[in-house]
Amino acid sequence: METVTGYVFEPGDLRAGERPPGVSAFMRIRNGADFLEATIRTHIDAFDEIVAVHNQCTDATPDILARLAQEYGPKLRVFHYLDRVHPPGSAAHAAEPANSPHSLVNYYNFALSRTRYAYATKLDDDHLAITELLRGLCDSLRTMPAGSDGVMHCFSGLNLARDTAGTLVTPATSTISGTGDIGFFQVSPDTWFRHDRRYERFHRGGLKREFSGFLYWHLKYLKQGEGFANYELESNPDGRYWRQLGRLRASPMLSLPQLRATMRPTFKDRVLAAVSEKRRVVADARASVPLRFPQGSFEQALDATSPGWRTWLDVLG
Repeated sequence: METVTGYVFEPGDLRAGERPPGVSAFMRIRNGADFLEATIRTHIDAFDEIVAVHNQCTDATPDILARLAQEYGPKLRVFHYLDRVHPPGSAAHAAEPANSPHSLVNYYNFALSRTRYAYATKLDDDHLAITELLRGLCDSLRTMPAGSDGVMHCFSGLNLARDTAGTLVTPATSTISGTGDIGFFQVSPDTWFRHDRRYERFHRGGLKREFSGFLYWHLKYLKQGEGFANYELESNPDGRYWRQLGRLRASPMLSLPQLRATMRPTFKDRVLAAVSEKRRVVADARASVPLRFPQGSFEQALDATSPGWRTWLDVLG
């Protein structure tokens, strides 16, 4: 495990012209112990490496990473980013320069800069892989010649929660995770994170977004603190994440058949998809849900797409 402090990102750190064929994933982790091991174990066979960077952890995250790094060797590379990083949605983040070691943007760029292969993608610590589709896409990307791919291969996941009976459901106000903001891209001098007052923003360097499928289940709302613990909400009472949490708690919950019924595109959806690349990705994701998840329940869909999922989701009951 390498410890880092005082790092300031420069685009040259990406070494874009020196990368061999392959696929890297980079993680930025703060108190991700709930599903961190599930994320790594269900993804690592598809990737050539996972770069895991942790910051300000007070849970078992460092221990989990150290143990898995012993098991997976150089395929899992672990870094401890020591400088305090301001959370997205905070006033401190909004005011912090992007090249500050305390900036979320700099932190993300550090993680990206430590990847070594031609393709990279962001991986969160609450993603449970849909293994077959993930491996198929990664295998196809390995065959792409350097500099030949003008596409950001966007992918999505379905958000999971539990109702009062403990059944897996999805919040009606937040059903799909990954709406054009996450995907695989060939690393170039122009593919890195920029500052937005609300959060980090990925600059695609002219890459065209295309939807490549549902590649994971999003477990954020099953985490302790409903997935909002890292936003330091008490210190940011007017932040956007308080509003998101409020909408989540007030949201109706949908079964998988109910979700499929809501995915029919409206006239407005079709119009927006015709004029907005990002909205086209969203429309493609919505349209694929009934075809990709025909099962009678989320539990059955998980059985079909992520064998062994019960081992990980039973951790938190």
